[in-house]
Amino acid sequence: MKKLTLRFIIAFISLTAAAGLAGCGSSSESDKDKELEELRQLAEMDRKEMENQYADFAAQYGEMKKDIKDDSLVARLDAEQRRAEQLLKELKNLKTTSAAEILRLKKELETVRAVLRDYVRQVDSLQQINATLTTERDEARAEAERTRQENRQVNERNSQLSDQVAVASQLNATGISISALKNNGKAAKRSKDVAKFAINFTITRNVTAKTGNRTVYVRLLKPTNDVVGRSGTFHYENKNIDYSAARTIEYTGEEQHVTVYVAVSEYLSAGNYSAYIFVDGQMVGSGTMSMNK
Repeated sequence: MKKLTLRFIIAFISLTAAAGLAGCGSSSESDKDKELEELRQLAEMDRKEMENQYADFAAQYGEMKKDIKDDSLVARLDAEQRRAEQLLKELKNLKTTSAAEILRLKKELETVRAVLRDYVRQVDSLQQINATLTTERDEARAEAERTRQENRQVNERNSQLSDQVAVASQLNATGISISALKNNGKAAKRSKDVAKFAINFTITRNVTAKTGNRTVYVRLLKPTNDVVGRSGTFHYENKNIDYSAARTIEYTGEEQHVTVYVAVSEYLSAGNYSAYIFVDGQMVGSGTMSMNK
């Protein structure tokens, strides 16, 4: 910049002096005219260089504003951009012979350059801070997503384990048999002699099942699928269904033999009779028998 200023001043002084000499009528008039033209061209080149620098500074301020979110900083950059544009306008409108104004604009150019340099440092620093914050934010989001994913996986595993435990803790009835009995407790061979049914089964050993009192429901169905000896209802698969008889047992986790009696007070037809055993809202076993008329 100092080189440009010195060159411009020399060119301006030489141009002024040459113009004065040209008016004195020297014998080498054509040489002085040529020298005068060269000095004018040199001064114009320096002037154009100053204009280019002002225009470039104004453009740089405009570019910096695009990536800045800080309204206060944007306002300051905008003010400096308008200042550079105003000085460029003054330089373009300035007469070549106004040496004082040219020197003033050269000094202003140095000031604009220094201010621009300072803002470039500020913007670079701000962008580095923003980049760091963005990285930290992205890392935090990624970590939060990993944590959520891990929690989902843990919850899914816990749910699966809960389901497995629930399945494992369900009771199971085996060895289910149905006996038709007379009033005296002896076996009834014909349906018309049946006074009650005895449903015998074994609740198997299950150390994972909860111990304590359990209600066992028996649902005995005729060949027509009607319930024998309806005694009430219980909840099963989101609805209430009829049962034939119920009995409360104390389950200890060990194998337990159970007999449930179903009283008969209706007509019984010949055919297959099916018994279904329910505990804790689950069907734990079933069995069938065939009876003659």
